[in-house]
Amino acid sequence: MRIIGITAVLAFLIDQASKYAVVHGMNLDQRMLIEVWPPFLVFRMGWNTGINFGLFDHDAEVMRWVLIGVAVAISSWLLLWGRHGLRRPIAQVAAGLVIGGALGNALDRLVYGAVADFLNMSCCGIQNPFAFNVADVAIFLGAAGLIFFAESPRRQTDKTP
Repeated sequence: MRIIGITAVLAFLIDQASKYAVVHGMNLDQRMLIEVWPPFLVFRMGWNTGINFGLFDHDAEVMRWVLIGVAVAISSWLLLWGRHGLRRPIAQVAAGLVIGGALGNALDRLVYGAVADFLNMSCCGIQNPFAFNVADVAIFLGAAGLIFFAESPRRQTDKTP
């Protein structure tokens, strides 16, 4: 359980620090675009009121609160699962990444009304129009980690004659 908490706090803090540094410290919210290492890394400001790729952003105020609730619910469920079912340290790290990322994006929705996305990466002649953030990376890596490293419940064999 301790591993989950430490990982969640670290993911949350790194996400929030990166958002603050880039969005406010580098004034990306005013400049809207900073070419760091084009096309591989560009800071492109995006305020996401929906979920991935802006899906479900049609009723932003309602979705804001629904998505905050979903992030808190998923985080709570992962903490419960972590306490009772995740024994492998790598699975606990994965759960912490999801929790930290989800709560980082939830805080954005609470403070700004939308998630601050700023990372944009393109390569090899493919132009990516979407932006994401460190919390999104943590959620993705954590979800993949849970898929690959979480234990499945052991099936109990029926021992009746």
